[in-house]
Order: sequence, then structure tokens, then C-alpha cells
Amino acid sequence: MKISVIGAGNVGATLAMRIAESDIADVLLVDIVDGLAKGKAIDMSDAAAIVKHERKILGTTNFDDIAGSDIVVMTAGLARKPGMTRDDLIKKNADIIRSVAEKIKVNCPDALVIVVTNPLDVMVYEMLKTTGFDKSRVIGMAGTLDGARFINILSEKTGVPRSKIKTYVLACHGDSMVPLLSKTTIADKKITDVLSEQEINECVDKTKFRGGEVVQYLKTGSAYYSPSAGVLDILVSIKNNDKRTLAVSAFLTGEYGISGICFGVPAVIGSNGIEKIVELTITEQEKTDLLKSAEKTKEMIDSL
Repeated sequence: MKISVIGAGNVGATLAMRIAESDIADVLLVDIVDGLAKGKAIDMSDAAAIVKHERKILGTTNFDDIAGSDIVVMTAGLARKPGMTRDDLIKKNADIIRSVAEKIKVNCPDALVIVVTNPLDVMVYEMLKTTGFDKSRVIGMAGTLDGARFINILSEKTGVPRSKIKTYVLACHGDSMVPLLSKTTIADKKITDVLSEQEINECVDKTKFRGGEVVQYLKTGSAYYSPSAGVLDILVSIKNNDKRTLAVSAFLTGEYGISGICFGVPAVIGSNGIEKIVELTITEQEKTDLLKSAEKTKEMIDSL
């Protein structure tokens, strides 16, 4: 398997290292900044004998080199700065997405594409429409990350190990995301049996603004360890054909009463990409929150 990672910034470079060291695939790292991808690829390759893997990691500025890729991961784009929302990035990053999408369409027309660039759901939509690929082949990494953040925050709050907490976080990857409390369990107990309403609301709010919290601390960048781990989770399910149900951004055609946008939902992920969108039984309030988030996503898409 060959995976091309577009963008050699923090997310892309960390992901490339995770892919190689997890023995998933050979990696091509692509960046328009001369020498950036090549330098990082050499550095990672020099570590291979120490961490003991035989995967090839190459760096380039030439998009023609992505030819033959089984999967392309799009991480390139402007990062958020303090005070900047994901929405502020929309127009500038949409231009970047369209440019890369054209190159993917020409060089590896059969590839699966995973998008990480923000605002996530809008960028997935732009990638899908520009490539013209089947909706099963364009996936947005969102809910895997948001769910992991919610689990971590709940674990810190309760002291329960992360492995004993289960949840889904759906909807737009942003402030209107929807943690499904009806599907959240802590050590096999309903979340409402473990935490008070106020404590739950505090954890939900912290999850929604976790990305912004990281930006505030870093000052010159945004999260990259956790987003790269979120992509890796999707890649593992694709390579192994695990058919696990993961929360991803996918194009909807009526599921959850939503059509015509890319949006965070549970989906079965296997070797063909998005093999099925799973419609969970959720509460009326959760349905309302999903529809509100969908409307916000549609407004962002329409603005383009």
C-alpha cells in the first residue's frame, strides 16, 4: 500500500511517522515548501533502524509523485491562529483543497481520500465535488478526534480509564458538534448515572472548544498529535478491512433527515472506504441539535 500525505506541517509529518512506524504503508510526504517534506522524510527514515520498521518515507514538492497512491490524506491548509475560528479559514483553504483535488483526480483517480483540513466538513465537500469521486471514497476525519477528546475529558473528570468509556460525537466538526449522551457510557453505566447535568455540560463544552484551547496555548499552531491519531484509526480500519463503525464526515443523502452536505455521522469503514452510514436511534433533542449543526454547515458551504 502507498499512502500520500499532502502537507508536511505538524499534522502531516506526525501522521507520516505514525503510518510508517505502525507498518501500515510506505509514505510519500508532499509539500510546496522547497525541502520541507524531503528534510522531514529523511529525518524520519533515519529513525527507522532504531524503531525497527522497513517502510519507505519519501518527501517531494512534485504532485506527480502521488501517482499510484491507494490513499491520499489531505492535511495542507492554513492553521488557526488565536482568536480565529474554523469558519474564518473557509475561503482560503477551499482554494487549496480545489487545487490539490485536481491533482489527485489526475494522478491517482482510484484512490481513497481522507481530509483533515479545516473547516473540516466544508473541505470534505469541496474535495468530493472537485474530484467527482464516489461519496464512499472521500472521508473527513472529525468524529474520531472529537470522540477521543470527549473520552479523555470524561476520564479526567471521573477517574475511569479511557478504555472503559464509549461515546459518539457527531455533526459539524466545530462548536456545534453533538456528543451523543444517549450513547455515552462510563464503565458500562449511563453517563447520567455517573455525572450531574452540570458536570456533563461542562465536559461537553470543554470538548467543543478543546481545539481552540490547544490553539490558545500553542499560540502559533493547532493540535496535531490527536488529529494524526484520528486519521491513523481510519487508515487501520481501511487497511485491515475491519469494517468498524467510526464517526467520520461523509456525504449524506437523507440519513438523519439531512441531504447534500458532508457531515459527521457513524459509518462502517472498510477497504472500500465508507461502506455504510449507520443511523443510530437518538433522542429528539439530539436530532434537533444535529439539524441545527447541519444548517450551519450548509450555510458555510453556500458561502462558497
